[in-house]
Amino acid sequence: MSKTLTVTRAGAGAWLSRLAWGALAYNILVILWGAVVRITGAGAGCGEHWPLCNGVVVPQDPTLHTIIELSHRLTSSLSGLLAIALVVLAFRATPKGHIARLGAVLSLGLIILEGLVGGVQVLLGLTADSTDPARGLVQGIHLANTFLLLGALLLTALWASGGPRLKLRKQGAAGWASFAGLGLLLVLGAAGAVTALGDLLFLPADGSTPISTVKRDFAATATIIENLRVLHPMLAILTSAYLVWLGLLLRRVRPSAEVNRWSLVLWGLLGAQMVAGFANISLKAPGWMQLTHLLLACIMWLATVMLTYRALTALSVSPAANPILSPLSDTARTTPKGRNA
Repeated sequence: MSKTLTVTRAGAGAWLSRLAWGALAYNILVILWGAVVRITGAGAGCGEHWPLCNGVVVPQDPTLHTIIELSHRLTSSLSGLLAIALVVLAFRATPKGHIARLGAVLSLGLIILEGLVGGVQVLLGLTADSTDPARGLVQGIHLANTFLLLGALLLTALWASGGPRLKLRKQGAAGWASFAGLGLLLVLGAAGAVTALGDLLFLPADGSTPISTVKRDFAATATIIENLRVLHPMLAILTSAYLVWLGLLLRRVRPSAEVNRWSLVLWGLLGAQMVAGFANISLKAPGWMQLTHLLLACIMWLATVMLTYRALTALSVSPAANPILSPLSDTARTTPKGRNA
């Protein structure tokens, strides 16, 4: 019986790893489609109704905006089902106390929160052409929660694949500096969401220059959403400088091949994102450029989480030395020495 349970758990562990990585990739696509909803102004495609669409489950004779908004809700619902499946499989595939269980539950909780924030946005009418300042606040919260969700899914995938636990205590400069960097990225992302909203609502289509646009953002008639647009590029420069320094620090205090690799990846993404940011401003934020900028932001966030994870686990024992770290640990404990699992 014990051997059968071990084999079953080992097979489920392999599926857990695949599901976690698949859920991460799928949620990035859902995030990009959500940006399409905002860019096209289709956020009010289902009216001020949620979770129903225009008061019904399946709208009749839907407009293009309704189709776009409804498809986003359906793809978001599927991400919720994937999260539920992830939790169920995590509890089947891993032993009690395995960290992948926590990651799966946290991912599900953040997806539920993601849906609730989106629902509040619809019910309060903070979609389409709404210039209510509360819309900027909700957009910022929405993006920050999105980043946290991606981080939770990434950690779940790593833990499901046998990665070690994160040790948060007694990490010294590596700990506080890493979490400060993650915090800066969350603030930058939230500010970017407000800026993207301002570009959609207020960016003129004429030949105005960046300087004249900034002056208009601080005119007496400007809204708070317009006032906050200038913060994003300033925060981007500050955060980029900090992340370059963070990479140098972690390479010194947590030297390893993984830390070196992910610091280089992060620096490359910072350069690409800065180029994309300047292009976005120069081209007056076309839809395809906004999507590119958002995709790079998601990847850069994940790279920073990965760098932090590798740095804070650089001193940890390997999964083979600590069976609880791997979903296949029971196999390792019960398989006789010299015999393949």
